Amino acid sequence: MGEPHTDAACGDERLEAEGETALARLIMDGGDLPHAASHLGNAMAGDPQLPEVHEALAELTVRAGGTAGALDLFPMDEPFIGAVVCRAHVAAAGGAWDDAVDLMAAAVNAEYQRPWTPAGWAADDAVAGKIGPDAMMRSVALVVSALPEPVPGGHRAALRPFYDLTGAVLARHPDAGRLAAFASGLARRMGDVEQAVAWAEEGQRREPGHWTSVMLGYALRAADRADDALRVWEAELRRDPSDVSLHVDVAELYAGTGRATQGIPWLERALAAAPGDPLAAPALFGVRFAADGDPAHLVGLVDHWREHPDHAYAGKVLAQHSGGRPWLGRVTPATEATINAHRQFLASGDSARDHEIEFAASMVEPPSAMATVRLNFPRASITHHTAGDPDPRIPTKADVGTVVWRYEGLSAVPAVAAPSDEAVDLARAVAWPSWPHLPGAYDHAVRLSGLPVADLLGLLARPPAPADDEDGRALLAQAPDLWVRGVQTFVCLALAHHRADEPWAGSARRSLLLDLLHGPEDWVNEAAAAALVATAWAHPDTREDVGEAVARRMLDAAEAYRTRPVTILGSLCELTLLCPWMDDRILALARDLSADIARSDAEEPADAEERAREMMRAAQKQAEGKRGLLGKLRRSRR
Repeated sequence: MGEPHTDAACGDERLEAEGETALARLIMDGGDLPHAASHLGNAMAGDPQLPEVHEALAELTVRAGGTAGALDLFPMDEPFIGAVVCRAHVAAAGGAWDDAVDLMAAAVNAEYQRPWTPAGWAADDAVAGKIGPDAMMRSVALVVSALPEPVPGGHRAALRPFYDLTGAVLARHPDAGRLAAFASGLARRMGDVEQAVAWAEEGQRREPGHWTSVMLGYALRAADRADDALRVWEAELRRDPSDVSLHVDVAELYAGTGRATQGIPWLERALAAAPGDPLAAPALFGVRFAADGDPAHLVGLVDHWREHPDHAYAGKVLAQHSGGRPWLGRVTPATEATINAHRQFLASGDSARDHEIEFAASMVEPPSAMATVRLNFPRASITHHTAGDPDPRIPTKADVGTVVWRYEGLSAVPAVAAPSDEAVDLARAVAWPSWPHLPGAYDHAVRLSGLPVADLLGLLARPPAPADDEDGRALLAQAPDLWVRGVQTFVCLALAHHRADEPWAGSARRSLLLDLLHGPEDWVNEAAAAALVATAWAHPDTREDVGEAVARRMLDAAEAYRTRPVTILGSLCELTLLCPWMDDRILALARDLSADIARSDAEEPADAEERAREMMRAAQKQAEGKRGLLGKLRRSRR
């Protein structure tokens, strides 16, 4: 999907279109009409509303001896969008309005963000009377097939003339029920839901049948009238149960309104009639997940997609149920007290990078938290009073060979060299705190996997600031922890591709990820666990090994949680639950621990509010140039 044209871009395109038009006129004067037509096609593609283009096109038509000759100058054997639009205008000028609207619809289908359709067509009532309802229906169906629902607001103006023309033709042909039904689909995408329902109801009234019923259901669904939509669709399926896609719509609408268990039988019936249907088979996994939340259904969906790569709908279902969910579609926010204080300071509006902010924490926190603070405040420092027991500085396995952090007393420092400039630039281009789904993140990280391991490890301990663009600046100013955790996740996913030709059991990638998983307590442990889980989803033969490794790390964190805060435990529980092939007792423990952590967080709001007030008092002193303590940061679990 394209972006709205900026004023500068529009100015450049207009200049180019003017140049192409001037060149076309010169070539016309020389008599080479096909060559002139090619330049007019370029001009039309650059700025379809430039008056000079249309004037030159009219002159070309005259020189070609009329409409028939001019149409020959814009052949459709290798259509170019500018030539298609030129041909549409020539056809309209010659009175072939059905052909004109078909051609215009083809252009809109190819690039709907551009203003191809002339506003004059919709404004001229006589034009609407010259277009047949069948031609308009074909054109609307072609346009609708290319549009998102809804069309982003910034792109609707370009579509408005075509939308208005549709309404004008429909007003001339009120008995055209199928046109009304398809017009309702265009209205939905334009955000005109009331009109969509009105046209769809009229369409079904005029021409009751399968497609008018389907479109009426879509309109009612868009109007948040789910039960009415279900009544229409279910009645149609009782009349004609052959439409497998409509079974999918019914089941997913039940799921989308919190009644997934009622949708499952519809999909089971559809698959009984059409086993392996490319829509129904993936949808059943999604609706079952919506019913009980068991990640086993998503793992099953991933396996189905691997076995049936032509079932592209599986990716859409997976993204639908992964979006916004921890580790399925995004990193989890950090919960360290240092990060909470950091957010409070950023929210105060005083984020000058030269502040010498001092943090005092009762216990050692993950080193990545301090690395995150230093993205905004390079001169910040932190003092810890105790390591805690068990000591988070010590790896949870004795044979860990690769670590990215080492400790000087209670202070962590990177144990690896800084990444190269190339690695930093590539990380900024690839990493992000969210992704469509876990297999998508795993595949996307391949772009980083060509970097040397030393660079990847350097990115883990020395995460760069995000790109200096609107999104990057917003992350840095509001949630820098999400950015850092996104970088670390994609780096570990890249390590999961390191020497991918080696058998998993003795591979370098397995060894590296296990070292990072069991290294000093840090966000890197979570990122490594996420990469291991993504590997297991992608490669079933690794699942038992990965599940045991992630569960072991969770158990180590749970043991430490008995005596001190363990901020990474919640993530490790979430990631363990994404290994549904594990022993039920392990999964039950992960669920219980997640619930316990959620209860602890919910029971501390008053304490958190008081800490926030203390932090902000200290922040105000910093803003006044006084060196001081931002706040004593603590977090209790028991």
